[in-house]
Amino acid sequence: MEDLKDPQSTPPLSQAVPLGIQHVLAMFASNVTPAILVAIAAGLAFGSGDMIYLIQMAMVFAGIATLMQTIGFGPVGARLPVMQGTSFAFVPVMIPIAKTAGLGAVFGGVVLGGIFHFFLGTIIGRIRSWMPPLVTGLVILTIGLSLIPVGIDYAAGGVPLKGKEAFGSFSHWGLALVVIVVTLGVQFYSRGFLSTASVLIGIIAGYIVAMMLGQVDFGRVASASWFALPQPFKMGFSLNVAAIVGMCLMAFVSAIETVGDISGITKGGANREATDKEISGGTLADGLGSAVAGIFGGLPNTSFSQNVGLVAMTGVMSRHVVTIGAIFLILAGLVPKVGAVIAAMPIAVLGGGVIMMFGMVAAAGLNMLTEVKMNRRNMMILAFSLSLGLGLKLVPEAMQHLPATLKMLLQTGLLPVAVIAIVLNAVVPDRDD
Repeated sequence: MEDLKDPQSTPPLSQAVPLGIQHVLAMFASNVTPAILVAIAAGLAFGSGDMIYLIQMAMVFAGIATLMQTIGFGPVGARLPVMQGTSFAFVPVMIPIAKTAGLGAVFGGVVLGGIFHFFLGTIIGRIRSWMPPLVTGLVILTIGLSLIPVGIDYAAGGVPLKGKEAFGSFSHWGLALVVIVVTLGVQFYSRGFLSTASVLIGIIAGYIVAMMLGQVDFGRVASASWFALPQPFKMGFSLNVAAIVGMCLMAFVSAIETVGDISGITKGGANREATDKEISGGTLADGLGSAVAGIFGGLPNTSFSQNVGLVAMTGVMSRHVVTIGAIFLILAGLVPKVGAVIAAMPIAVLGGGVIMMFGMVAAAGLNMLTEVKMNRRNMMILAFSLSLGLGLKLVPEAMQHLPATLKMLLQTGLLPVAVIAIVLNAVVPDRDD
């Protein structure tokens, strides 16, 4: 496939279609999971029509944002095989906002945060130095650590069951463990694409076991329609200061993540550095894709790192392959029955999957931190940022006298860690004496 190392190459459909679907399967579980987490945080019933709609929009706008990257227009788009998907980075911020201010505030923040993210694309070259591996690794580690308790809650049966006898029963943990065991088995005892899609395969295995045990209700699948278009502002839209500030701050993290992914694609697929035009275009597409998604009930999008690994593994740099994957995602998202099948999944199955996903996010952060020289300066920045940020999340009562907006931002855990790390890295001198 030497000819496919050129982003402009157009492989025959017999090759392009399976390669494109491969990209979709590698990111599918991670793409729809944030929509389910935010829906549950907002109080939507598991498997409800509104949750199905959020799952649909996660697929549709991941596909649309991917087309912005692969096809592009004007300065927008890296015009590389960049697969977009719903970002986990924003989830620790969106969950408390959804709980306290509702989905309207979440989507107001998504739209304005996306516009700010788009602006970052015009200056991304000047702010890259603000997020060295010390800061990005710490932030990604915090994302994983902040979300792991959510995975445990789901694996035990879900928050509504807390305090009840059914919470933590084997009927729930058994399904979660099926997902975890299958995921680990596929990850360690297979190669290539199967290993890349190990979490998805684990979730499918857990889903099948749940069906065999009669724990899946397909009633909403039967009643779901075969086709539905996105509806603007269906899930509400309101302006909330905490949501806007939180989304704009997390846009920095997402922008730097995209820079790293685009650089990884060009290095792994073509053995060259990414150009300034590719990096700027990719960041512009990130922001625009997120802003448009927020209008219709989609969550913030970013480039997906697992697909970067897929490009490096296959050596296929053709952007048209990923374009086909994006079209497949959009078509799947326009069919509510697909969303209904996903929403019918027992919450314990999702719990097993997200335990693995969030653990992998935390591990990715640790991996980035291994590149950092752990001198006294860097250790103190890491220690103070992590202990204060996660400490405030674990003990929200310590902030009871603060204004409501500030309290909401601080109890995310992620935002204080990110802000403290960025500020300290900028002001503390880098010396070993």
